[in-house]
Amino acid sequence: MAETIINFCPRCGAAISSMEKFGKTRPVCSQCGWVHFSDPKVAAAVLIKEDGKVLLVRRGNDPERGKWTLPAGFVDGGENPIHSAERECLEETGLKVKVTGLLDVIPGLEHARGADILIVYEATILEGTLLAQDDADKAEWFQFNNLPPLAFSATRQILKPFQDHQ
Repeated sequence: MAETIINFCPRCGAAISSMEKFGKTRPVCSQCGWVHFSDPKVAAAVLIKEDGKVLLVRRGNDPERGKWTLPAGFVDGGENPIHSAERECLEETGLKVKVTGLLDVIPGLEHARGADILIVYEATILEGTLLAQDDADKAEWFQFNNLPPLAFSATRQILKPFQDHQ
């Protein structure tokens, strides 16, 4: 998890110092006692399969620009991760989808701006026309046994069992 640098207390404005609290060195306000706990960044993705193919998007931004991954993005504070996955798919592919089940929860920060936790759902298409948008510069269907260069170990982890059964 990427640590947030906290210089001043959000409650009282006093300077923050580092102290041992709850088994870890954390930012603590010496004035009012407020303790900062870093919250993990969570992302949600969808796996959409049709006719032995998987829908992937090509990343238009770093990291891993030009490589392919599942439609995915960050969960906003207070947002249901299922809705995040459906929203991100619509934003990146133009397709409205419905989550049909939980596939996996993958921990591990892969890069400094990434998620600490990735929730991967299976989904089906409700409507729309496939069109890459947002931070995806391409969206295409691929045979599981003929995938393009993949971004992120989490993408490879999710797709591997499907490749093994082709």
